Amino acid sequence: MTLSIPRRTVAVAALALAGLLGSAAPAATAGPAASAGPAAALAAPDIPLANVKAHLTQLQSIASANGGNRAHGRAGYKASLDYVKAKLDAAGFTTSVQQFTSSGATGYNLIADWPGGDPNQVLMAGAHLDSVSSGAGINDNGSGSAAVLETALAVSRAQLNPTKHLRFGWWGAEELGLVGSKYYVNNLPSAERSKFSGYLNFDMIGSPNPGYFVYDDDPAIEKTFKDFYAGLNVPTEIETEGDGRSDHASFKNVGIPVGGLFTGASRTKSAAQAQKWGGTSGQAFDRCYHSSCDNTSNINDTALDRNSDAVAHAIWTLGTEPTVPPGDAYENTADVSVPDNGTAVTSTVTVTGRTGNAPAALKAGVDIKHTWRGDLVIDLVAPDGSAYRLKNSSGNDSADNVVATYTVDASSETANGAWKLRVQDVAAQDTGYIDSWKLTF
Repeated sequence: MTLSIPRRTVAVAALALAGLLGSAAPAATAGPAASAGPAAALAAPDIPLANVKAHLTQLQSIASANGGNRAHGRAGYKASLDYVKAKLDAAGFTTSVQQFTSSGATGYNLIADWPGGDPNQVLMAGAHLDSVSSGAGINDNGSGSAAVLETALAVSRAQLNPTKHLRFGWWGAEELGLVGSKYYVNNLPSAERSKFSGYLNFDMIGSPNPGYFVYDDDPAIEKTFKDFYAGLNVPTEIETEGDGRSDHASFKNVGIPVGGLFTGASRTKSAAQAQKWGGTSGQAFDRCYHSSCDNTSNINDTALDRNSDAVAHAIWTLGTEPTVPPGDAYENTADVSVPDNGTAVTSTVTVTGRTGNAPAALKAGVDIKHTWRGDLVIDLVAPDGSAYRLKNSSGNDSADNVVATYTVDASSETANGAWKLRVQDVAAQDTGYIDSWKLTF
């Protein structure tokens, strides 16, 4: 897990104030509607802990043979990628290696696609494969990499026939600022980004003094993980220590629904957390975080076993649930300029020929070209003037453009009428325009 993400110097107070404007509007969720539920999907297999640990042993051996680490630009990283790729190739995946350059060295991402599933609904799971230069990185992040690898191999063993297209990724240079995953996402055409139903991230899931943390991003993904742990009678908490510091941020910044798991890094476990999870209060979740002692001894088997099973549970639950056929779409493709740090502008879609109210899972697809998406506040305005907040401004949201599909509970609204997308740029220096947007019923 990387220490930080570069932030833009902006008028943060103005952004925060602007983010509160219209805060009474009902919130929308980016990404898929709530899951159809476990009964609608196939049950996941148990992921053998011994198999996951065997991968960690290999990663440790690779680091030991290559200067003690698996860092970006070092021989140990490429050897780690070659090991994972060979396993996937033998299991019937279609793999590709993506190259990029960072800090004067060549980096690599590994992408693996399982055949079948709806190509217009991609479910992806990923983990960063690189370590810091000071150690082998077995918890950070051999643990996530090994669990994702073994889940992919379980898909092959089961010859799974998913409803969604399954894709797996291992990212390079995460420790230098999410470089590999940013490169992957930034090189996806907007049409391909729109096909993602979700991205699941696993970074440090075997910490020796573990907590059980769940990302609170997409509600459907979050519920999938919480339901799994509720079935084990293991309490969870919302992940805050590494929020935005791992590869899910690269996907979230372009509007792809994200979720994931985490067992803690350098923060201290509280007495209350030790009471419900065990372990040692007053001690870091991982005392070897970014250190040379992050080796195969730096793993809690119970946490790694549970989280590996949770990875599989999410892939099977979200990947095999019934898909929803597309509905009728109403679109406006006329460009509307968004003034820099100015007043809100609107673009209108007129819905006709429908009866009754709008659905509880109305989809608002947005394509806004902008040089700093964090400046933007976006609302969907119903025909009666009710506003539904799609996106707040954020000083931490530094990516270009907003290409996303938001889910809105509009069941209290009459379907027919003039619906508006309202966009306001609330900070100076960057400009853009509404390229297109649509409502799908």
